[in-house]
Amino acid sequence: MKYMITWSERSQGSPIEYENAQKRILEVFTQWKAPDNFKIEVFVIRVGDWGGYMLLDCDNPLAVHKFCSMLPAFVFEARPVVPVMDAVRVELEAIAFRDELKGK
Repeated sequence: MKYMITWSERSQGSPIEYENAQKRILEVFTQWKAPDNFKIEVFVIRVGDWGGYMLLDCDNPLAVHKFCSMLPAFVFEARPVVPVMDAVRVELEAIAFRDELKGK
C-alpha cells in the first residue's frame, strides 16, 4: 500500500522550547534508519516551513504508525493513496453499476 505522509510541527511554546524541540528532532531523526519494508519514493521538506511529505510503499501499517509516533513534536497524517488511473478505472466501474440500476 502506498501512503502519503505529511507532517507539521506542533506548537511548542516559547522560542527556547522551539529551539530545544528542533535539536531533539534532529538528534532522533539522524539516528533513524528506514525499515527494510519502507520503499520511499519521495521524501521532501517544505521550504521555509517545519514540515514535509513522504510518499512510501509499505506492506505493514504498523511500521507506518511507528514512524509517525517517533517524533511527537510533529503532527503526522498518513493517508493511503492509489494511482490516479486506478482510481479513475474503479470510479468508472462504480458509475456503470449505478447507471445499470436506473433502468430497473
